[in-house]
Formats: sequence, C-alpha cells, structure tokens
Amino acid sequence: MSNEVTVDAPTEKRHPGTTSIDTQTSLDILRALNAEDATVAGAVSEVLPELARLVDRAVESLRAGGTVHYFGAGTSGRLAVLDAAELRPTFNAPADLVVAHHAGGPAALVEPVENVEDDAELGRSEADALVAGDIAIGLTASGRTPFVAGALARARELGAVTALVTANPDAELAVHADHLLAARTGPEALTGSTRLKAGTAQKLILNSFSTAVMIRLGRTWSNFMVEVVATNAKLRGRVVRILQEATGADAERARRALDDADGELKPALLAMLAGTDAATARGALAEHDGSVAQALAALSGPATER
Repeated sequence: MSNEVTVDAPTEKRHPGTTSIDTQTSLDILRALNAEDATVAGAVSEVLPELARLVDRAVESLRAGGTVHYFGAGTSGRLAVLDAAELRPTFNAPADLVVAHHAGGPAALVEPVENVEDDAELGRSEADALVAGDIAIGLTASGRTPFVAGALARARELGAVTALVTANPDAELAVHADHLLAARTGPEALTGSTRLKAGTAQKLILNSFSTAVMIRLGRTWSNFMVEVVATNAKLRGRVVRILQEATGADAERARRALDDADGELKPALLAMLAGTDAATARGALAEHDGSVAQALAALSGPATER
C-alpha cells in the first residue's frame, strides 16, 4: 500500500495473535488471514448510520447536477479507481458522475510513484475542479495521508461536502471531514499491511456507498440492474432474460418490447409492467427522475407486485 505510517494509528500496531505466522503451514496462514477478514464486516456495520447520511447527501448532490469525487493514494486510490470504473458497466453511469483521483495518476495504479502521497499541494490541485455541493470522499487507512488532506481541505474551501474513509477512529484528517467513516479494523495480520483488513473495509464501504447511491437514483428496479443498454448479442440476451423474469412474459414478447424501446431496458420494462407504450414509459421515467418504481406507481398505482 502507500506509506501511510504513524505509530499512533491502529493499523500500524503489531497483532499479538500472528507473531508466529512466518513459521506456520500454508493452511494455517490462510486460516489466520481468514479469521481476521471475518471481523471486517462487523467493523463496517458500525459506520452504516453515518454512511447512510453520506448516501443521502450524495443523492441530493447528483440530482442537482453535482459530482462525487474520490481521493486516495496507494491501495486506497486503487480501490477508489476500481469502484468508479465499475459503475459504468454495472449501472450505465455517466463518466463524470463519480470521478476517482489517484495520487500519481494512471502510472501509479501498477507501479509505485515516489512521494506523491506525501504531496498535499498535489491533493489540493486535484480538488481544484470541484464546485459547491459536490461530494469529496478521501480514503486513507491511517487517516493522515497528506495528498488526501490537501484534497479534502481544498474541497471544503470550495463548498463541497467532505467525507473520510479510514481505519483510524482518531484520524488526523477528521478535521476536514463532514462525515467520518472510521471502520475499527485494528492491527493487521502483517504489521502495517493495510491492503488486508483496512483495504477490505474500504472496498466494502465503497461498494455499499456507490450501490446505494445508484439504487436511490433509480438505476435499479426491485433487485434488477435496469440501466443496461443492449448494444451486443450478449447484452441483448441478458436484457431479454431480465424482462422475462421481471414481468413473467415469454421471450418473444420481451424482444418486441425491447425493440419498441430502441434496445433500452428501463422504458421497455416500464411499458410491459404498466401495459403502455415505450414513449409513454419514457415520459413517465423523465417525470420521476428515472425511477421505474415511482413511474410505475404513477401509471398504474403503488400496489404493483414485484
């Protein structure tokens, strides 16, 4: 990971239960790592109320035309890039909806770049493009990475909502955050190797945050991903199956509805559920922020079975 080093950070303390890990068998090493991993979900569950508040603010920001920005270095930055990148194929999210800023840029994704994580001014410059109402989320296991500190400080100056994702409840950077998400993952099985539990906690938090935001923005219906556009045979087959499962229709009817909606799943789905045409479905979706559930309630009543 990055050199986020501080003797005071819980992530840097020596784990008393793994001091002999270097003499163990492969299976025992894996069991020790797995036992530590099993504690991460519980640590993340403790920050869910605060994470929910951040989700609400992000949804409000995005609906008003804002952008969510992630800032991180090393493993934290790589996890941020991964989360932002996966929103496009998963939810057909616009490229500028969630933007990841990794210290050192693309080169640092695969090779370490010297000193960039310690450059607070670089973090500030990365945040210069933010505007009031945007969301700035910094990720740092130790809670003290200068690149993230600079980014959050600058984001706050510009009127953005700020959040810190960390494994240190006493993080120095908490002073820059409107929302503190500190998962208490404790010492790592390998001292200071925050790509382990702390990194896993960050991944879980980002997964939950972005998925909840996409759901709240109406990019799902029930537990289906409905922003898929059928641009090739594989995706067309997937979309047809979703339409069949969601509506109970046969494949031929699902294909016709998809053709009528120019290959777009959401208007096809709404048209089938509400018994209307694609144009009416599109209009209803536009009036209800793209939410199939809200548009369906408006067209056919709230008691529609899923």
